[in-house]
Order: sequence, then structure tokens, then C-alpha cells
Amino acid sequence: MSMPLLLQLLRDPRIAARLAPGDWDLLLRQAANAGMGATVLALLEDGGLLDTVPSAPRAHLEWWRVAAERHACAVRFEVARIREALDELQLPVILLKGAAYALAELPAGRGRVFSDIDILLPKAAMGKAEAALMLHGWATTHHDAYDQRYYRQWMHELPPMIHMHRGNAIDVHHAILPETAPARPDPAKLRAAAVALPGEPGLWTLCPHDMFLHSAVHLFWGGEFNHGLRDLFDLHRLALHFGARPGFWDGLAARAAELELARPLFYALRWCVRLLDTPVPPAVLAQAAGGRPKGALMVLMDALFARALLPLHPSCGGRAAALAHFALYVRGNWLRMPPLLLSRHLFHKAFLSPKAAEPV
Repeated sequence: MSMPLLLQLLRDPRIAARLAPGDWDLLLRQAANAGMGATVLALLEDGGLLDTVPSAPRAHLEWWRVAAERHACAVRFEVARIREALDELQLPVILLKGAAYALAELPAGRGRVFSDIDILLPKAAMGKAEAALMLHGWATTHHDAYDQRYYRQWMHELPPMIHMHRGNAIDVHHAILPETAPARPDPAKLRAAAVALPGEPGLWTLCPHDMFLHSAVHLFWGGEFNHGLRDLFDLHRLALHFGARPGFWDGLAARAAELELARPLFYALRWCVRLLDTPVPPAVLAQAAGGRPKGALMVLMDALFARALLPLHPSCGGRAAALAHFALYVRGNWLRMPPLLLSRHLFHKAFLSPKAAEPV
């Protein structure tokens, strides 16, 4: 299978100057399905290539600009409301993933559109944080008693909350992996190394090493790959940005080992290099090889990621991609819980939750 057009453009935006009208149609469809329309616009704009785009696809790109600008304003407004709601806790509010990229004005935030705002707080503050957010208009979702127990007892976050008037979602985390997962990155270490956002009192982000590792965990430990290429491109842009700073590459593998995240770091660097040609120093790749799976598992994971990290579009893998997505979804659940708890969870979601939702 040839390399998808979207992936070709992410690797080298200069190909935009030689695309035919039919190529643009396919490229924009792949970008839309991958959630990367505004990212394509940002890449072309940053490279001074927007004028080479024909008028019809240019109109699509300009629409994505409007949507991305509106999204950026909404994110800043919502983060400010979250900070106000949690001000009484007198704790740093650590932004995660897309919100962190946006508020820190990182290259990874250019054109990045996301559905909810993720924050990290100490576990001991979860109850007070939930109460404060509820007083400011957010309401807990997943009202089923089992789902409530699932989140509060086993997972690493409160049940998702949605604002009753604005409809915006927030996920309040106390860790970056579930409490039932085999790896347990110490949240206290993440908070201790966090960095205050200049000009944004009370708002923090993870430090560069931890931000990169959390992005790797989010992609390669989870089971959702609908936006896998977008998340991989986040890692690529974080690597380019932070990799230019002294000491970033030198300490990355050691920090991953300290946080029990050697495996997701290995996958992140391997697939950034393979698909996006990210310039990772050979010495860092050698250090990260300590997280490499052995034997047949490596072959299997390569086969799955090679399909699931492509745009979710019929031109990019077909049935094989669908099977890879399903297999990785199962794997994601397996990594979150031990076998007995996972069996119980799947049985409940398959047979008991649907019955509880039936009208009386």
C-alpha cells in the first residue's frame, strides 16, 4: 500500500505545490477523518505554501481556519472558568494534552482541535474539586452506579463532567494511568516537576519530558486510535520543539524508566521516526530500546500500529485497518485492568448496563 497523501504532506509540506485537483480532494478527506484539517492549514501557512493551493481546496482550508480560531477562543475562555472555579483549592491546575499545548502556545497546539479539557490535580483534592466545579455549572456524567464506581475506584479520573449551559467537557485526573494498570507513574513526581505557565496565574503544564511521555502514554497505552495519526503528529512536533533545548534528549529515557514508561516511549520514538521521519538522535533510540517488546509481540505490534496510525479513511487500510483498531481496543482494555476485573467489567457493560438503560 502506498503512503497516504496526508502522511506525505505531514512529512514534507512542499508536495502541496504539485498536487492535482483529485489529489487535493483525497487529501482533504483524509485530513478531515484524521481530525487534522486545521493542522494541514497551519503547516502550509508556516511553510509559505498557502498560495500554491488551488481555490477550491483553499476555501476548505480557510473554513478550517475559522473553526480553529473559534475553538482556540473557546478553550481559553473555558480554561479561565475552570481556574476561577478551582481557585479556592489554592492548588496548581496542571493542564494536559491539547489544552496544555494551546495555553503554552506550543507548535503542537497549532491547528490542534480537541473535544475536552484535561487537568491534573492531587487525588486528595478530587472531592473538593468536583464540588467546586459543580457549584460553577459542571455536572457529572455516567450516572449508572457501576460507571460511578468504575471511575472513582479503579480509574485515574473523576467521571467526565459537562457544563450545563455551555456543553463543554472537562476530565479531572489524579494520575495519567488507571490505578489498576500494571505501570504506575507516580503522580507526585509529575506534579513536582510541573512548570508554571507565564502570565497565567494558577495554571501549570507538565515539564517537557513528562509532557512528551504523557502524550506517548495517551496514544500507545490507550485503545482509541481514531485520531492516532493526529496524536503521533503531536509527539513529532513536541520532539522537534523540545529537542532543540539542551538536555531534553539526554534525560528522556531515564525519566521514562523512572516513571515506568519505557514501553510507550519506545513505541513513540519508533513510530515517529518510521512514519514522520522525526530526527531522533541514534543514542536516544538505543536508550529507548530497553522498552522494546520481545520476539513475536514486536512483530504483532508493528503490524497493528502500521495500520492503526494511518488516517481513518477507506483509502488507508480497509478491512486490515479495522481489524487493527479492534485488536488495539481490546489491548487497551487489557492494559487498564487485571484479567478478573476486566472480565467482570466487560460482562457488566455487555449484558447488565444495556438492561439498566432500557425504559421501564
